[in-house]
Amino acid sequence: MDFITFQTSLQSATPPSFSNLLLLALWHEGRGDWEASHNIAQDVHSKEGSWVHAYLHRKEGDIWNADYWYNRAGRKRPPYGLEQEWQEMVEWFLEH
Repeated sequence: MDFITFQTSLQSATPPSFSNLLLLALWHEGRGDWEASHNIAQDVHSKEGSWVHAYLHRKEGDIWNADYWYNRAGRKRPPYGLEQEWQEMVEWFLEH
């Protein structure tokens, strides 16, 4: 799957099958379901899970909490917008 196909799948009421739970979390986020996305990301105990978790708290405006999770992910909060970060994460998880 590539990014365009992923984006197109957001039109569907049900997600495609993903081998990576974090892609499922990002799919829910892409459909505007922050809570479903957060429920998945908070249960993935890895640096990658912390990255998605950080993004979600950044999106909700909880910057202190976001920075905590970026630190757990070994990353810094990016200086660019949320849409760009979401696309970056989707593309990264599709490749890895």
